[in-house]
Amino acid sequence: MARLTALAGGAAVALVLFALPAAAHEHPSGITDLVTPAVVRVEASSHVEITLLDHVGELLHVERSYDIPIGVGTGIVVNPEGAVVTLTRVVKTDKDVAVYAANKIYAEHHKVKIPLDYERHKLKDPLLQHHLKECYPPKTSVSTCIINVTTNVTIFPNVSPADPKGLKADIVKVGAQPDSPAVLVPSGRVVGSVGMPTAPLADKVPDQQGSPTNVAGFTDRPGANVKETVEIAHLGKGGGGGQDTGRQFSDPEKKVDEPVKLGALADRGLLGAPVIGDKDGHVIGMLIGGGKDARMIGVREILAALAKAGVAPRRGAIDAAFEAALTRYHTKYYTEAAPGFQRVLELYPGNVVAANLLKTSLQKRGGPEDAGSKQAVAPAPRSMPLWPFIVAAAVLFVAAGAGAFLLWRRRRTPEEKPDQPPPLVAAAAAAAVSSAPTSPPLSLDEGANQTVVVRRSQPFQVIPKQQQVLTEQDQPSVKYCTACGMRLGAAHRFCGYCGHPIET
Repeated sequence: MARLTALAGGAAVALVLFALPAAAHEHPSGITDLVTPAVVRVEASSHVEITLLDHVGELLHVERSYDIPIGVGTGIVVNPEGAVVTLTRVVKTDKDVAVYAANKIYAEHHKVKIPLDYERHKLKDPLLQHHLKECYPPKTSVSTCIINVTTNVTIFPNVSPADPKGLKADIVKVGAQPDSPAVLVPSGRVVGSVGMPTAPLADKVPDQQGSPTNVAGFTDRPGANVKETVEIAHLGKGGGGGQDTGRQFSDPEKKVDEPVKLGALADRGLLGAPVIGDKDGHVIGMLIGGGKDARMIGVREILAALAKAGVAPRRGAIDAAFEAALTRYHTKYYTEAAPGFQRVLELYPGNVVAANLLKTSLQKRGGPEDAGSKQAVAPAPRSMPLWPFIVAAAVLFVAAGAGAFLLWRRRRTPEEKPDQPPPLVAAAAAAAVSSAPTSPPLSLDEGANQTVVVRRSQPFQVIPKQQQVLTEQDQPSVKYCTACGMRLGAAHRFCGYCGHPIET
């Protein structure tokens, strides 16, 4: 019985599992959409306020202010609060902007030819040369210039319409080397009510040589005419890509000189751009170098810089809604993807990537490419309802139970059959039947007093009563009890059944 029941249960479970729909498709690989909403343009400049104390002739105070560009590049938003990681060389320069400001103010005020660069120059006029030398830093008690330098960093997010002013940011941490990661945090407002989109960071850099990647960044401020630039690249030999040497790029098919190709993009504004792994679309590093030698620092250096700055990378509500919609989009469920992208735009109205994908989803919704509409029109065999399989499982269980019961009945001994009474009861019944007709007929009085005793400890058995034979001449007038209706004898004063007195 146990075997039959287990067999039926297994069959039922198999039928139910077969009827269940297939599991959702995993997130597709080889895409950059998870990261590009969190890619920003970073511009840094030095604001120099300089006062020239001109006492060549009359004492004059000449005041000027200059905004001197330091660097431009690409950054990655790593948490909803807007924290950004980029390269140190983008927000910090080794050049002395105070020297540049001194050259410029002397050239403008004294009308002399001084190159506008970061070098210390000499003039032919000894007096002007003396005053220019005292204007250059460092500041002393006889300095002819008072210089104050502040660094301004502006983040331009990938939003539509474009933000012309950008977001002001403070430098939290810079590295010891120009290609070390630098951490920024917004000093003012943050776009969106729940923060900004963030980029997922990988755990490590792929070790395999030739692993495909994508590099995404901006060559200028994001806008209607400036979209993100995405370029394919492959990892060369090396380990994780430390900040000292970096991980090289190399085309395994030797068709493209990738260091030169990516170096040109770094010089155009993709310096610090995220390098995106092809496996799951997470950031595995940042683009460094330039010219003819572009390389990559790994994600471990990024995480270490964030830890030193006290900034924890994490994802937010925008990312959860966007990734869910993106999964449906890349599996061609456009009808289901459209509401997801609409939710993303409610949380972050300027999301350019979500807006473009929503437009495509609405165009393909219900069309021949929409997997959701195909399933609705022509459901797959596995999409039939579950109730036929549940009924089949119930029938299997009932059949197993019936078979087990019949097998149990067949194995019972003949003595245990319920159709035959126990031996003692059968013998007693036979003795009673054989002795019944031997005695003379009982009188009416004797039959009225007969009492039948039933014992509950024995199986119920009907004992046949002795047949009474009366003739007409022997039969007196018949009386009945007025209380219970039983027949009374002629000499009885009380009912033999209920005890009620006859004469009242």
